[in-house]
Order: sequence, then structure tokens, then C-alpha cells
Amino acid sequence: MKIGKKELTKKQTVIGGIVLAALLLLGISSPYTLFGAGKTYLVKVPAGSTNESVVDSIKANIGDSYASRVKTMLGLLGADMSTRQGAWRISKGESPIKAAHRLKSGAQSGIKFTFNNVRTKQEWAERWGAKFAAGKDAMLRALNDPRLCMKEGKTPDNITSMLIPDTYEFYWDITPEQMLDRMHDYYEKFWTPERRAKADSLGLTPEEVSIIASIAEEETSKKDELGKVARLYINRYKKGMRLQADPTIKFALDDFSIKRITTEMTQVKSPYNTYRIDGLPPGPIRMSEKSALDAVLDAPKHDYIYMCAKSDFSGYHDFTSDYNEHIRYAKAYRAELDKKGIK
Repeated sequence: MKIGKKELTKKQTVIGGIVLAALLLLGISSPYTLFGAGKTYLVKVPAGSTNESVVDSIKANIGDSYASRVKTMLGLLGADMSTRQGAWRISKGESPIKAAHRLKSGAQSGIKFTFNNVRTKQEWAERWGAKFAAGKDAMLRALNDPRLCMKEGKTPDNITSMLIPDTYEFYWDITPEQMLDRMHDYYEKFWTPERRAKADSLGLTPEEVSIIASIAEEETSKKDELGKVARLYINRYKKGMRLQADPTIKFALDDFSIKRITTEMTQVKSPYNTYRIDGLPPGPIRMSEKSALDAVLDAPKHDYIYMCAKSDFSGYHDFTSDYNEHIRYAKAYRAELDKKGIK
């Protein structure tokens, strides 16, 4: 049967449309490894963002070709990113159509937040602020806000006892207040009835355990000595002796690079100077690891009340309950410091 020119043109138009549709579908459903660098990218969408600003962000970090396909799909889906706020992860191999669907849905991607070896609120706020939308300053204000701290059963001085080093996951747009609520939940999970019973048997509150753990961690890097050091400070505390812990001087002076504590340094006026104050300082001098907290709770019994770094610089300490013996240890250590020219 002979096909007329008009029918042929119509048929070609239909086929052409199908081909174009297929090409479009291929473009918006193909993985971005075909168009971009092939790495995971977190699309951060602040409040009030537009579709264009979101697409521009994708373009800058993945590439123009992939971004244009996401833009097309957002349009087809009728997505309005001005109603969204949060962060969405576009992973290697993810198609533009899938990325656009997730952006429209509002189901955010979680962001892992790992921290350890942190001493101050300032340092923790900086690490947190680099990850989440509210930023460092907002978090620091929250940590210093008596009202927010009281809500969690803490004070601005001991709020850091609630920040237990680990790996957590939160949404990018979490507020500082919400973060503190979440950290309180994790804190309560750590402080099981068994751990609270151990603290009670030592005559300590969880906050006091955190303070002693923080001092012990700063005193020794030796895990097998941590509990022994902790018990020494518990002994001094229970006897009503001043702790006279050198790390608290470093905290008071905000200088942990100090290698040798001088008599002049011990005169600094600070609630953290345990050479001048009775009892414990008002808060931890670092955010203690779970293992350090447990080392306090499980601290082996002994009657030592004096300690001095060993003169062999092994990192371990000489312990004693005899003051004169302690003085001998201290003289030997100071002699080695002098010999090595450590000021």
C-alpha cells in the first residue's frame, strides 16, 4: 500500500517525538557519573532558596549538564524549593530524576558528626558550626545560655559533661536548642541505672564523674593508668584536700601547650585553679571519652594521694601516700626537666 506524503510526514513527526521523549527520559534518568565528577555532594538549601539557586549549587559542584536535567525534572514535578529547608545528598550514580524527586519530597539526608579530643565549648562549637546551618556563634550562645542549660539539668560550666564524644547523625538544619535536646537524650542513654549506681557508690554525681574523668585524661595518656589517677583524685576530694591538678591550671590559663607549671601560674585567679579552690572545679576541662568515664566508675581502690610524672619521661607516674616520698619523686622529675632545659 502506498503511503502519501502527508501520512509520512505525520508518522515521522510521531517517531521524532518519541525519540525526543526517549532522549529526554534518558537524560533525566541517567546517573550523574555520565555528566559530573562522580562524587557525593550535599545540596544545602537554606530557608528562602529558589529552584534556580539550588540548581546553581548543583551546577557548581557536579556540573552544568547534570544540573540542567535536575532543573528540567524539578519543573516537571512542580517542585518549589522555597518551601524547603535542609540538606540532600546526591550520591555517585544517582539519576537526575531520583535527585529531583528527593529534593521535592523534603526527606533530608542525615549528616554524621564525629567529635573527640575536644576541650572547650569554643572548640566544640567551631566543629559543630562547620557542619550545620546555624553556625558556630549560635551554638556557642546556646552553650552559654543559663536557661537552655537549665532545661537540660546543667549549667553553662558543666554543660560540656553532656557532650560525650562519639559519632552521631543529625539533619543539617537542626537548631542549637534541638541539638542540646538530642545530646541530652544520648547522655541519658549512657548513664544507665548501673552506671548511676556506681557513681552513687563513689559518692559522686554524673557531673562530678565527668569532671574527675576530664582531669585524669589530661594527666595521663596511658589507658592502663587512667583509673589509678582517677582514684587518686577521688581520694583527695573525699579527704577534703585540694586537688592541685596541673591540667586545671592549663585550662584556667587557656594554654595546653604549657610543659611546666610554675608557682606563679598556680596563683591565677580562676574557679578552675585547683591549687586555690576547695573541691572540684565547676565543670570538666575536656569532653571525656566513654572509656574515661567508665575508668572513673571502675577506678581500683588504693590510698594514694600524691602523684608525680616519672623522671624517665615514660608518660607514667609515681604514686604514693607519703608526702616525703612524693617530694623525692618531685625533685627527681624537676632535675630531669632542668637537665633537658624544659621551662
